[in-house]
Amino acid sequence: MNYLFLQYSYLQMLDFLTTLAFMLNGVEEGNPVVRWAIGLSSSPLSGLLLVKFVAIALGIVCWRLGRGKLLFRMNLLFALVVTWNVVAIIVRPMV
Repeated sequence: MNYLFLQYSYLQMLDFLTTLAFMLNGVEEGNPVVRWAIGLSSSPLSGLLLVKFVAIALGIVCWRLGRGKLLFRMNLLFALVVTWNVVAIIVRPMV
């Protein structure tokens, strides 16, 4: 179960970094919740960090409550999100 939380944390970090790369290249955030948090904060970075801290906190709750199946599903989701982000970062300069 610990490995699921470690994977979750790693994927959150990769999502943060790829989202940051998007933002630095002028791409707007696609997630409406993250876009809302960024709009409320004093800077886009602080809004993004806030969302990731909340995500990690929720991951900790799942881990502590033994919700391994949920963490596994979230890991699959964020692996897809990170893959999408990386492909979009690579393809964007080509268009």
